[in-house]
Amino acid sequence: MPYAEFLSERILRPLGMTSTRLISDRDVIPNRAAGYEIDPNDELKSQEWVSPTFNSTADGALYFNVLDLAKWDEALYGTKLLKQSSLGRIWTVYPLNDGKPNPAGYGFAWFIGEQDGHKRIEHGGAWQGFTCDISRYPDDGLTVVVLTNLDAGRSNPGVIAHVVAGLVNPALTVPKLEAIADNQPELAERLKKLLDEIVAGKDIRPETSPQLAALITPDMSKRAQQRLAKLWPGGTLTLVRRDKGPEGGPQWVSTYRLSKGGDAVLLVFGLGADGKIPILGLSPNRKYE
Repeated sequence: MPYAEFLSERILRPLGMTSTRLISDRDVIPNRAAGYEIDPNDELKSQEWVSPTFNSTADGALYFNVLDLAKWDEALYGTKLLKQSSLGRIWTVYPLNDGKPNPAGYGFAWFIGEQDGHKRIEHGGAWQGFTCDISRYPDDGLTVVVLTNLDAGRSNPGVIAHVVAGLVNPALTVPKLEAIADNQPELAERLKKLLDEIVAGKDIRPETSPQLAALITPDMSKRAQQRLAKLWPGGTLTLVRRDKGPEGGPQWVSTYRLSKGGDAVLLVFGLGADGKIPILGLSPNRKYE
């Protein structure tokens, strides 16, 4: 049975999710939203075309709306869809295959964590100029769903969901990413040198850990260079968060805001004891953690 038919028969029709269906560019669908992306020149573009083959598999690729996701959320509080034992397994963080703890807090297709001491079960998605997030707070009887029609590089539905949850329930208020004192300025100086190299178009892979180097592609490097060149040199690097590093990783993981004029991005940076860089990330600027 094709995936879409199975989904409709076993999940969508029983739950009354009448608007949810597999993506189809050819079908005429009332009230269908369009997805958008912002290109490296900061120009708004329509979503890129992809082969229909990529929209026929079970990794997402669905049309849906907030009302249908409310029905989905309601079903997860009972046993109409799955047995309680199955739900329990879905929301259990399992160790990795080597027996080590799962640093991502991942169960079976859900991220399990906390927000200010309250349990949070969530997942997001991004595809063809759309992003989404569903954040469930089962002990608070609250679920927040955020849907956007802008690419993942310029939208952050997970953060929006967490902030909205705090507006509904003050006990879930998310801290702001504001400037904090930096008692390890040598880390910022190392990051500044790295920014010089990225903007100059140098290959930074020899300075990173083998794991990170394997993830850095020429296209990724070019996009980072284009984005950072708007902010560096001449931008201001401000520490907004510092956390203990993961087991076996750098001692500290620092989050900086790089700003210039009215533009800014967030940079996540970790420096290993061996002088190599195992953690380096760039994301859109945001006010909240």
